[in-house]
Parts: sequence; C-alpha cells; structure tokens
Amino acid sequence: MGEDEDDALLATQTELLDGNLPKNARQEHFSLAYLRMVTYAAGCSIKVHETDYEGLDITVTSAADYGFYYGPEFNVQMKCTTRTELLRKNHMAWPMKPDTYKKLIQPNRMAPSYLMVLLVPGGPETWLEMDESRLLTRSRMYWQEAALLPPFKEGNDTQTVRLPRSNLFDVPQLLGIMKKIGEGGGVW
Repeated sequence: MGEDEDDALLATQTELLDGNLPKNARQEHFSLAYLRMVTYAAGCSIKVHETDYEGLDITVTSAADYGFYYGPEFNVQMKCTTRTELLRKNHMAWPMKPDTYKKLIQPNRMAPSYLMVLLVPGGPETWLEMDESRLLTRSRMYWQEAALLPPFKEGNDTQTVRLPRSNLFDVPQLLGIMKKIGEGGGVW
C-alpha cells in the first residue's frame, strides 16, 4: 500500500460510526457475553430463554455426572452496571425491584437460581482491550445463590442484595457451583 492509501484507510477507520446500540442494551449483551465466555471456558453450555418473564435470563448447564445428578444446571438473572459506588469492601450492594426479586427467590423452582451482576468500567469504549495476542476486560462479575437471599421486605420499593466479593464468577467458581448442585446441594 502506498502512503496515500494508508492515509485514506486511517481516515476511514477514524470516521467509522458507532453502531448506535443504546448503552443499557450494550451492557445487557456484554454481561451475557461475559457469562458465556466463562461458561464455555469451563466446558459447560447455555440454554437461552425466549422471554424474561420468569425473572431469568439464561440457564447454565453441565454434561458431567456427579453421582447424585447427571447434567446439573442453574438459572441466572443477569444485571450489568457501571456504578462503582455499589462496590463495598466485602460485597457489591445491588438494589432490585420487588417483582424481579420475588421471582428470583421463589423457593420451589425446579433448578436453583443465581443473581449475577457484571461491573464494567465507564463507557463502552473502555470495556475491552485487544490485540493479536489477547482480549482483556476490566469487568468483573459477582454472584449470589437466590436461595441464600432474604425474603423481600414488604412496603419497600427495592430490596438491596449483597453479593460477596469472594463470589467472583470465574471457571473454578462455576465448576464449584456445578459440583454442589450435581452432588445434591449443600452450601458451596
């Protein structure tokens, strides 16, 4: 390529328009992509829900046989935020609306449910760094088992949930959740 062609290519790249997807939609899709990357790296798979009516976004499944259960799975309610002020010393404080919260903590669900909140830095332009050798994100996902959440306090507009910072969603923790479910329950 000649110098003029290089300049034209650079000008075109800097003039590219943003895809214009609203920030909240980007956050939703980015959190699902993050969950998928960890899930697939752990050798598990995903079942997609057509609607979010039940307060669930996605189901994570395993094809492993843990003796008590073959193919354990759990449901996930996903959230995503840039609000770093929600991050405390030992937990992330996440406010939830009554309808979503009550559905999430429903005690007679067939499969266990989990709340997962992805904390992303600032604007979408800061969510990823990549080159030929790596893909990096400064995002992190915290989780909590719905069965461990307290009942909703009637009369409140929201219920604040504490997601322990030690519950950082990664491959070992995902496999630990599957093992717990596959072996018939118990606290992970």
